[in-house]
Amino acid sequence: MGMTMTQKILARHAHLDSVKAGQLIEADVDLVLGNDITSPVAVKEFSKFGVNKVFDKDKVAIVPDHFTPNKDIKAAEQCKFIREFAGKMDITNYFEIGEVGIEHALLPEKGLVVAGDLVIGADSHTCTYGALNAFSTGVGSTDMAAGMATGKAWFKVPAAIRFNLKGELKGWASGKDVILHIIGMIGVDGALYKSMEFGGEGLKSLSMDDRLCMANMAIEAGAKNGIFEADEKTEEYLKEHSSNPYTFCQADADAEYEKVYEIDLSKIRETVAFPHLPENTRVVGEFGDVPVDQVVIGSCTNGRSSDLRVAAKILKGRHVKKGVRAIIIPGTQKIYKQAVDEGLVDIFIDAGAIFSFPTCGPCLGGHLGILAAGERAVSTTNRNFVGRMGHVDSEVYLASPAVAAASAVTGKISSPEELGL
Repeated sequence: MGMTMTQKILARHAHLDSVKAGQLIEADVDLVLGNDITSPVAVKEFSKFGVNKVFDKDKVAIVPDHFTPNKDIKAAEQCKFIREFAGKMDITNYFEIGEVGIEHALLPEKGLVVAGDLVIGADSHTCTYGALNAFSTGVGSTDMAAGMATGKAWFKVPAAIRFNLKGELKGWASGKDVILHIIGMIGVDGALYKSMEFGGEGLKSLSMDDRLCMANMAIEAGAKNGIFEADEKTEEYLKEHSSNPYTFCQADADAEYEKVYEIDLSKIRETVAFPHLPENTRVVGEFGDVPVDQVVIGSCTNGRSSDLRVAAKILKGRHVKKGVRAIIIPGTQKIYKQAVDEGLVDIFIDAGAIFSFPTCGPCLGGHLGILAAGERAVSTTNRNFVGRMGHVDSEVYLASPAVAAASAVTGKISSPEELGL
């Protein structure tokens, strides 16, 4: 029996001819990632290994992005702790204020992950890099510590689910709508410890930003990872962003999948996940008015330049409805500057929105937009659990940048078509 994309990458990094679902392996890692929440725990565990340096100073990345710029004294102490560790270990890829970005937007932009890589990160949305035809997955802080010390990690090889994409996206539909549709279809445990593998001729309709968004939310279906077949767009992206050598991994024709789904992209419509699970999806226009108090456009899911351009296209010449707070957060410093240079920030400010520095912000209830009891937010983030963005009696509705921007103007969950667009 042949191997899936994920299994091929794992086999190569474990120095094995082949692997199969359920097999326990130890594999070399190409990158170990941590942030300001998970790295302090990992550093403390690392100190117990009795080593005085990381396995490779160029293959560890630490990105303080969750509670930064420091929102309080505890956040400041955490960042100081990992900053000192990064200095002591001479870690090359330590990114803080002034050069920081939301980790899963920053690392692909910096070219630190390429096709064929094996990446572990002490953050569940490390699965984002599967968009680049890499195997990447979230781990605990202890596994991060072991990875920093040894350059290795253990895995149970996941079984796979195949998603054959066909057709083309239409109207305002985007990768966010595709992945919300899929999660609504299979549920938040529908891919539990599976590899979600995406391919088919429909890939041509998906930009790299669409793919990064979709891979990012594989964990919302319970997946171990998400991974996309490589094509011309993948190669173009890698050549633009990285000088690292890469290896494209394609599944064998006889690879085994537990399930195979056919997804017609032309039938995907703007989709919203209602509280309090990403699987609670509904199509915009097929439910009544849902007034909102806040709109957030950003995060590691939808804080890229294409996302901001879509929001600006909708907000240009319009104004955020009185009483609605619209917060726009770029994913990286580069994206921030592009938004300034392209005049997007002027559009946002003229529309009555605010434009932030790069940070995870309110996505995980951090700062810059916490909800009070009874408040509702439309957010381009990836999770809408109880209390995710603030008070336990608040509500988060997950949507695309297009739906979020239109909702900011109307004051209720809306499609851009309601604005005549």
